[in-house]
Amino acid sequence: MRSLTIHGLKAEIDGKPILQGVDLEIGPGEMHALMGPNGSGKSTLANVIMGHPRYTVTGGSIELDGMDLLSMSVHERAKAGVFLAFQYPVEIAGVTVGKFLKRAAEIRAAAGGSKLNVGSFLKTVRADMGFLEMDQAFINRYLNEGFSGGEKKRMEILQLLTIKPGFAIFDETDSGLDIDALRVVGNGINRARTPDFSGLVITHYQRILDYVKPDVVHIMYQGRIVTSGRGELVTALEEKGYDWVRERYGIPEETNVI
Repeated sequence: MRSLTIHGLKAEIDGKPILQGVDLEIGPGEMHALMGPNGSGKSTLANVIMGHPRYTVTGGSIELDGMDLLSMSVHERAKAGVFLAFQYPVEIAGVTVGKFLKRAAEIRAAAGGSKLNVGSFLKTVRADMGFLEMDQAFINRYLNEGFSGGEKKRMEILQLLTIKPGFAIFDETDSGLDIDALRVVGNGINRARTPDFSGLVITHYQRILDYVKPDVVHIMYQGRIVTSGRGELVTALEEKGYDWVRERYGIPEETNVI
C-alpha cells in the first residue's frame, strides 16, 4: 500500500524560488486533486516529486512508504513505483508502442522476481486498448509519433495500466481533451485504482473530477497549499474563481511563481 508524505518542501529553478514550503500527505488507496491558478507551482511540484534535474530542492522532504525519494535518481523513483503522466507527452521515434510497453512490463516483472508471460501481457494490453477505445494497430506505431493530443493522453493511461505503479501523478492530463476523450481518460484512471494505488490529479477544472472522484482537494497558491477540503472547494472555485481564494486567505496580490 502506497502513501506519499511531503513536508516543508522548497524548490527553485535557476535561482528563482518556486515551492515555498509544501506540506502534503496522500494515504494508501487515496486519490487527491491539486488545483490552483497558472504559475502557482503545481507542475513544479509534479516535476520535483519525479526528480526533474532542472529543479533544485532547497528544503523539506518527500517520502514514499518511508523511502526518501529525494535521495533517488529519476529511474530509481520510477522503479520504486512513481509514475508521471505528462502534460505534453513526447514522441519517441523508432520505438513501437508494443516494444515500449513490453520492456516496461519486463522490468516490472523482474523487480517482482518473475518473468513476463508474453502471451498474457499481449492479451492484457489489447484488452486495455479496447477499454480506452484505441485502434489496435497503434501497438505497431512509434510511440506518440503522429498521435493527436487525445491519442497521446490515452497512451499515457495505457502505460499506467501496463506498468501498474504504486503512485501516479497526472499533470493536467485533461488539458486539450474533448468530451469523449475526457470520459475515456477518466475511466482509464479509475480502472487503475486499487487499495494498493494512490495518486495526485493536477488540474484547473472540475470536469475531470466528475469522473475521477478525489478523496481530498488541495488548492495551491504562490508555491504553497493554502487550503484543503472536498468537493465543495471545487464548486466554490467554479463559482467564484481564484481571486476568492486569495481574498479569503489573505494572500498578497503579486506575480505568481512558475
